[in-house]
Amino acid sequence: MAKWDDIYCLLCERILKEGVRVPNRTGIDTIKVPFAHFTLDVGDEFPILTTKQLFIRQAVLEMLWIYQAQSNDVRWLQERNVHIWDEWELDDNGDWKEMKTGKVLKHFDPRMAHTIGTAYGYVVRKYHLIDQLIDSLKHTPEDRRRVLSLWQEAEMETAVLPSCVWSSEWDITDGKLNLLVHQRSCDVPLGLPFNVTQYATLLCMIAQVTGLKPGILDWSIKDAHIYVNQIEGIQEQLARWHENGSYPAPTLWLNPEIDNFYDFDSSSELKDLKLENYQHMGKIRFPITQ
Repeated sequence: MAKWDDIYCLLCERILKEGVRVPNRTGIDTIKVPFAHFTLDVGDEFPILTTKQLFIRQAVLEMLWIYQAQSNDVRWLQERNVHIWDEWELDDNGDWKEMKTGKVLKHFDPRMAHTIGTAYGYVVRKYHLIDQLIDSLKHTPEDRRRVLSLWQEAEMETAVLPSCVWSSEWDITDGKLNLLVHQRSCDVPLGLPFNVTQYATLLCMIAQVTGLKPGILDWSIKDAHIYVNQIEGIQEQLARWHENGSYPAPTLWLNPEIDNFYDFDSSSELKDLKLENYQHMGKIRFPITQ
């Protein structure tokens, strides 16, 4: 059975049992615990939930938008039928608006229209984060300074949403590439399943192009929460888990001919990636909180 489902569902139960209800900027309360931590061996099992369906195409394309295309332009995603960031896209005037009411939440330079401002891929490109990472892995394997930070103070004021998954640290141990990820704020029902699968895929891709094997994915969260309008969906997922457990974890296939990270196909077809033998228990819809 899939270890990731067990870790995830136990975290959800912990939040519901031990969490505190708190208000936040969105106007929809959350149930939160102040921190969470877990470890996954990606070399042993590819983490993607089976107690609900996760759409790996959308998840991986969002990750490639950030780390390969190094883009902050939401239209890149929309062209590939990925709409994860539509609620944070700046309009032609540079306004970030509330989707339901049209209220302007924040105004930006109109030159940033159709982007999410100076966040995520913008930071990766400006600071050459992926190029430096790959160069270090190939030429200085003993390096202990491989930190990729998406949290750059100089970019905060002009970012629509500061990075939630904001930092990663990479090391090589015994021929395996290990990754530590830090998340400052975590929407557990919607964000966490995507994020874990995304970074597990990124770990596998970077390992392949640097001649390493994927190793440990270590994950730390500050403020792990469930929005109160997501509780019903989480309870359904937990009921599935208690009744049926989980399915065996699937296998991630990457095109073995790819030896350059920028050569992985990032079209809507994702031709260099397949998820094999993925069994799941079907969709669960969760509302998006802007």
